[in-house]
Parts: sequence; C-alpha cells; structure tokens
Amino acid sequence: MKLLKPSWVSHNGKPIFSVDIHPDGTKFATGGQGEDSGKVMIWNMAPVLREEDEKNENIPKMLCQMDNHLGNGSRWSNNGLYLASGGDDKLVMVWRRAAFIGPSTVFGSSSKLANVEQWRCVTILRNHTGDVMDVAWSPHDMWLASCSVDNTIVIWNARKFPEMVTCLRGHTGLVKGLTWDPVGKYIASQADDHSLKVWRTVDWQMEANITKPFTECGGTTHVLRLSWSPDGQYLVSAHAMNNSGPTAQIVERDGWKTNMDFVGHRKAVTVVKFNPKIFKKKQKNGSSPKPSCPYCCCAVGSKDRSLSVWLTSLKRPLVVIHDLFDKSIMDISWTLTGLGMLVCSMDGTVAYLDFSMDELGDPLNEEEKNSIHQNIYGKSLAITSTEAQLSTTIIENPEMLKYQQERQNSAQANVGPGGAKPESSTPKLNSVMNGESLEDIRKNLLKKQVETRTADGRRRITPLCIAQLDTGDFSPALFNSVPILPSGTSMSNQLPPQLGSDSNHGQKPGQEPMLTSPPAGSAPSLLLTSASKIEPMKALDSRFTERSKATSGVTVAISSTTGLVPLERPKEVVLVPKDVKAKEDTSSDSEDKMASINKNLAFAKRKPELLMDGGEVVEKRKKGRPRKDKMAAPITQTLPQVDGLFESTLSGAFLLRLPTPSTQKSFSLQGSMEPSVFLEVENEVSVVAGSRLSQLRVTRDGRDWNTLLPSSVVTAAGSSEILAVACSDRMLSVFSSCGRRLLPAIQLGMPVSALHCTAHFVMALTAGATLSVWDVQKQKALVKNESLSSILSGADTTVSQSLLTQQGVPVIGLSNGKSYCFSSSLETWTLIADKGDSLVQCADFRSCLTNSDRSVSTGPLAVMQGRNLNAGRLASRLSSTPHHLQQSMTLAFLENQLASSLTLQSAQEYRYWLLIYARFLVNEGSEFRLRELCKELLGPVHKSTSTSWEPTTLGLRKRDLLQEVLPVIGENLRFQRLFTEYQDQLELLRNK
Repeated sequence: MKLLKPSWVSHNGKPIFSVDIHPDGTKFATGGQGEDSGKVMIWNMAPVLREEDEKNENIPKMLCQMDNHLGNGSRWSNNGLYLASGGDDKLVMVWRRAAFIGPSTVFGSSSKLANVEQWRCVTILRNHTGDVMDVAWSPHDMWLASCSVDNTIVIWNARKFPEMVTCLRGHTGLVKGLTWDPVGKYIASQADDHSLKVWRTVDWQMEANITKPFTECGGTTHVLRLSWSPDGQYLVSAHAMNNSGPTAQIVERDGWKTNMDFVGHRKAVTVVKFNPKIFKKKQKNGSSPKPSCPYCCCAVGSKDRSLSVWLTSLKRPLVVIHDLFDKSIMDISWTLTGLGMLVCSMDGTVAYLDFSMDELGDPLNEEEKNSIHQNIYGKSLAITSTEAQLSTTIIENPEMLKYQQERQNSAQANVGPGGAKPESSTPKLNSVMNGESLEDIRKNLLKKQVETRTADGRRRITPLCIAQLDTGDFSPALFNSVPILPSGTSMSNQLPPQLGSDSNHGQKPGQEPMLTSPPAGSAPSLLLTSASKIEPMKALDSRFTERSKATSGVTVAISSTTGLVPLERPKEVVLVPKDVKAKEDTSSDSEDKMASINKNLAFAKRKPELLMDGGEVVEKRKKGRPRKDKMAAPITQTLPQVDGLFESTLSGAFLLRLPTPSTQKSFSLQGSMEPSVFLEVENEVSVVAGSRLSQLRVTRDGRDWNTLLPSSVVTAAGSSEILAVACSDRMLSVFSSCGRRLLPAIQLGMPVSALHCTAHFVMALTAGATLSVWDVQKQKALVKNESLSSILSGADTTVSQSLLTQQGVPVIGLSNGKSYCFSSSLETWTLIADKGDSLVQCADFRSCLTNSDRSVSTGPLAVMQGRNLNAGRLASRLSSTPHHLQQSMTLAFLENQLASSLTLQSAQEYRYWLLIYARFLVNEGSEFRLRELCKELLGPVHKSTSTSWEPTTLGLRKRDLLQEVLPVIGENLRFQRLFTEYQDQLELLRNK
C-alpha cells in the first residue's frame, strides 16, 4: 500500500468537506470552504497517480473552480456527465462540462489560476429550507437524492431536472448522509435524531427505522456518511455506539438485523465508504484455484483522525492508519477500479491510498458481479451474455455502424461505466420485491398483526390485506390496506382482496377512493384502498358493525340485485337498503345484517339523480356517519323518477338492461373546448297548443343561437362540428355547431341511455342495450342497432363507461373490467382491454420504452386500459413468471395492443405500439417475427395486379413506418443482414 498527501490539493487551507473521484478515474471533485465563501473544485487525477506528471508543469493540477457554492457533498453521476453539489445556500447545483471556450481565470485571482475545463451549472434544485448536507445519485442515474438540515430528503427526477419526485419526511433531526442500495430498491438516510431510516423506491414509504445502535450516541458529527455494500447485502452506518465505544454499525438487508459492527475507533465514526468492487481471494501462482467466497472491502474514517480499511472476510481490519490528518476525516472516495482511495479532512488536506491486488484480492468483473446480483435478487441487473459475444462481430454496413455508435452513445448517456445495458435502467424483478420473495413478504405481514383492545377489554386483531399474485398494478395500497369486516365474522378467508385499476395508486388528491367491482362470480369484497384515511383502531371498533355505516374514506353503494349501473359518475352515493335499521342493534344481530348486505353489494359509481328518495339525494358526507334521518329513510322504490326503466315487452319477458338519465328542468354542458361550444337546455319553457316546448341554447366562440324542440330534452352531447339532442319522446335531433339541422329527427326504439358526439359522428346507446353510430357528413349509419347482449354476459355485468373515438369507433367499458369496441368492418365486437388480463400484468416491456417515447395517454386504447397499462412499467413487479414465459406473455400483449389500435383506428397509438413491439423483437432476438413485420411494411417491390397489399394503414404510410423500425433493428448486430436487406430495398424503391 502506498500513501501520498498531495499538498497542492487545497482550498487555501480551509476545510474540505467532500471528495469524489470521477467514474473514469481521470479527475476528482472536492467541495468545501473557500476564501470568503464556499467552493467546489475539480482536480486532475494524473499528478496524484504519477510523480512525473506532478513534476511536469505542463500538466494542469486544477481543472476548474466553481465559486460561491459550499460543497458539503459533491457527487459525480454514475455516467460521469454531471456533478451535483449541495451547499449552505439551501441549493443543489448540477454542473455539466461546457464546450471549451479557452482558459478563463478564476475571479479575483492571479493569472496563474486558470480554469482548464469549463463546467457550468445546468440546473439549480430549490426545495430545501436549510443547508444541504449530502447528495447521492441512484444506481442508474434515474434519481438524485439530497438531504438537509431541514430534516427532509428530496428525490429529484434526474431525467427531467428540476422536477421533484417526492420529499421523504420522518427524521426529527438534521439529515447528514444518504446512500442508495446498488440494486435500486432502497435509499437509506442517517440523521442527528439517532436513527437510520431505509425507504422503498417503489412507493417512497419507510421500510425500516433503525434506532437501537444509536441510542447511546452523544454529541454530533459534521457528517454521517453511511454506505451500502456493492452486493447490496449490508448497510454500514456512521456514528453508532456499542458498550460506550464508537462503532460503525453493520445492518443486514435480511430483516435489517444489527448484530455486527466495525469496532476500534476512539471517537465517533463520521464516514463509511464501500469499495465499488466485490473481491475474491488472490490465487497463488501455480496453485490450483480454490473456490473462495466473494467478499467486500470497506473504509471507515473517524473524528479521531484515523482511517481503517476492512475486508468482510477478515475479523480484524486490513490496515489502520493513525493521525493521517490534524482534524476529523470528512469523506472517502474509491476509484472505480477498486484499488485507489482519496480521503479528505476538516484540516483542508487530502490523502491518496494506493492498494495492490495482493492486499485486497482479485476484483470480480461486471459479469461475475451481475451473476451475484442475479442469484440474490433475481434477474435484476443481469446483462445478457450475447452482448459480450456480439461485441466482437465485424460491422459490415456503414448505416449499421451509425446506429451502433448512436446506441453506444445513448448507452453511455443512460448508464455509468458499470456497463449495464440501458434496458436495465429500471431493474427488472421477477419473483422478488425489494429483495424479498413474495412468500417472505406474506410471512412478515403475518408476523406484524396489529392487536387492539376495545373498551370492554376484548381483543381485536386488525385483518391485513395480503395481496394475491394476480393483482393489477402493484400498488402501495396493497400493504397498508385494511379490509373492513364485522368484528365477529371471519370473512377474511372468503374475501379475495381485489385491487382494481381504480385503486388509490396515482389518484388525484382530494378524490375519494372508489371501490371497484369484483370480477363476476367472486364474492364481493370490502377493501379500503386508502389506508391513510382510517386508523385500524376505528376500523375495528366493536361499535362499527353496529352502525353499519360507511366509514369515511370508503364509498359503498349498496343496490338491489338488479345490477343497474348508470354511465356517468360525478359523485358517489350511499344507499341503505330498508332492512338496515338505524338504531344501534346488538352486535350479533348487526353482524347478520352486515353479512346480508354483503351479499347484495354491488359497487357502483352512481349519478345522484338516479338515487333519489322523495326528491332528496342520500349522499355520503365527508366525515363521520350519515345523518340518522337520512339513514333511516327507507327506500321504497329502488330508482324512482327514471323514465321507462322497467318497461317490459312481451309480458315482462324482456327486461331493459341500462338506466336512462332522468329529465331535469334545465342543464348545461360543454360540447368542445376548441372551439368552445356550450349547450344550455331549458325544458318546458312554454306550452303551446298542449305541447310543452323545450329550448336549446348554444354558444359557439361567443356567438349564440337557439332552437325549440317539441318535447323535454333528456340528454345532449356535442363536438366541435355537431350537436346531438335526445328527447323524452325518443327522438334524436342533430344540428351543426352553428345551428343548422343536419338530419331529420331520428326515431329511436328505446329511450337513450348515453349519447356521444366526436367530430361528425353521433353514437346513441339505448336503454335496451342497443348501439347505433351515424356518420352525419356522409348521412349513413356505421353501426345499426347493434345489441350488447353478446358482451353483457352475466347478470351483474353492466356498462360503466362508453365513448366514441375521433374516427367514429364506438367503445364500451363494462363493470367486469372488459372493454369492447364494435368494428364496423368486421361487424363484430372486439375485446380491446381487460383489467383482469394476466398478460397485461405480466408483460414487461419497460426495456423497450425510450426517453423520447411520449406516452400516448390520450388515445382511446390508453383511456380504456387506464393505469393497467403502467403495470408493465412499475419499478417492481410481483409476478413470479420465468423469463421465457414472461417473454411470450409480453409478445402476446404487444400484439394485442397493435391489433386493438388497428380496430380502434388510432393511428398514433398504432405507431407507438409498433415501435415498442419492434424494439421488443430486436431485444429478444426473434428474427422470424421481425422479418414478417418488415415484409408486411415493405410490401411488394414490383407492382402486380394480384397483390392485396395496401400502402397505408390508418393514414400512415407503411414504408415510412419501416423507415422508423430500421434504426431499431440496427441497434442489434445480430440482425445486420436483415437490416441491410430491407435498407437496400427501401433505397431501391425510393430511387424508382
């Protein structure tokens, strides 16, 4: 081991608080105090490493100096492009190297001090209200974390500075250190409140709060730099105590146990830093290699001015260096090779330690390190071996070379020199979540059961929702949701906890969480998706069941078994069947009641007009239980004031399926935003010759027009071009947005249940569950009285959503989570989305999304699939599917998306999914399908009469699409022949 103290690295004798070596090992940054303010400096590494470079005056020592910013923590991003520094000015500054303009002198200094490199501040992150103590980049530079004396940790989106992802609150003292788990599942923080906290990155909630090793700690240190081992198994803290002696506490990832520590320093430990490499024992020359356990190396610095270096394979430290500095050690940084280390101190000096492989061992290469990660965490950061084999392939095509270089550049931009390919930028996790298998999660949950005692001394155990494997998107609500059950009944085993796409995940603040309908055939379950709104104590209060109330935070609409669900859902409403008494019953009695209600539960989002009792809407109040008078009001008619709802033909043989909106005295709605079109309807404005006239008033871009209709208007809809109005006499009238009547009144067979207009299309869904769509411009029917009976399977299934796309394709969403569109060319209903579809939940195409892919969240397919689509992109998955099965499921899912976009005639979405599909085929190496795709897009090269090939699809030229797909194929060397073949054919066609 060599030890060197380069005296020229100095902040004019002022303290240096942080040091960090650039990932490429050519430079390092120091942050600390300057003459009259803080400064961050970038130094050349060469003069530190080689004596001849130090003596050579032509080799610069200082590369750049950034003034007026105190660098409590300066950290390079893993890809080496950025330097983040946090200071006493409450700011985090992110620097990037600028194009060289020429040497610029440092302000106020003699001409000798010239900046060799230009680093400029590209973004300033403002949120902290106190000094920023430390910053840390996540393993793939997705996030940047900063901690401060304001007791918070802020997570920034490093792909979209200055966007803030979240603010982690929980510490009650100054937060002085941060470290990311190398697999990206957790971030850990340490603060002056004598605690170390571990946070999950999947939902940014606290995973563990470790206080035991820190309770004895007295006094404070300037920093508490903790560190995570490169294999992710151990987290080592600063400033812990054991038997009144200062230690560095070792926390095991498995159960966050604190049984081991590094002992020996005389004063508090300020900084711990793991070597980025994992080592194995060095083999003696000629001796047969013995299989040895890989181990890690860790450096510990203390207030006692000494430094110790430990190997996890040894009981004692490898080396201890006493009195290395005059004051406390502030920061440590290892080179990426694992053999060099820089240490800085409060006394304003820096020391460099150079180790040999004989001392530390043989560092494992990236592949071996990844296989260790893979063994521990599943296929999280594994690199496919084919990459290594392909790197030796000769590139034959200049275009191919261009795409390969672009790919490498983007790979460097996305990922640090660690070499993991960009696809792994969000770690894939199969059977594990946060490094634990699903089984472990379940076991741990069962251990943590919460017991409460009621006033009369009876024990109550809070039931926990333990997620099924096939839940939709993994939502944080899974772990803290409390199903509300009657106190005595043990329904928890019969109720499958459902997590529909309407779960609290991603909900707008202020919205009430909604309960989603269970799939047909399963017992309706009660699940509280927002646990934050209810304490377990209240949920299981024995009086809860006696009140049979809807607890605040839950919306339960109890309807009779007719299963009628209206279409719009502006408000949720609580209906109480008349067999529920308002008076406080005895416990057992009310449990039977609760069970009987449970049988009848249909969760629905309802329109208040439909649930009236003598003109008074029974609505859920925000807090507490509903008023007694409202609770007690028995509902005699299920749905009064709904026109013609139970009209039956053929002596009741046919029951109408869908509810209709009730007639209101007046209502208004917005037809379109651009141009702005407002409709106002006033029914029964005057009576002429016995008929009651209604008025329709329309404002378009500030200009008004109105017209009279001979009967009451029930519902209306509008687009930028046309307006449609349905009346109580089942007549449908269509006007242009300037007031001209475009069609004679259409007589509908049944009252209208829902009406939609987009562009020049009108869609009417009747109470008899039939659907019609008209093209007003061409004056023809696209869909004629098509019955929904084929898709409304099961007595409980009803329509929960309906829409009409810009191309005039009708889409119907059902309460069982399935969505269909009617294809007029195929003349049949086609399934386009299914919330319960396991393909959606197991498909994993995150690796195929590029930063430039703008999510097409407004297309009809995205609207119908909702958040279910993001299941494939969540940072952590609960699917225990093997890779080959997941690959097949993803392929099937992407092909479904393509087919659905085609049927919906959604060109944007078709192009979006086509590129993801192509990228997936390229990543997975399926040449057979790729070739077929290219062939379909290219079409016949020579014109012939027999071909049925269409040059466009949904208005997109297929050969233009091929032009977009080819660069994607060019990213994989394996397909260079395929690439060249189609590239040449496209050229040929272009020159024709």
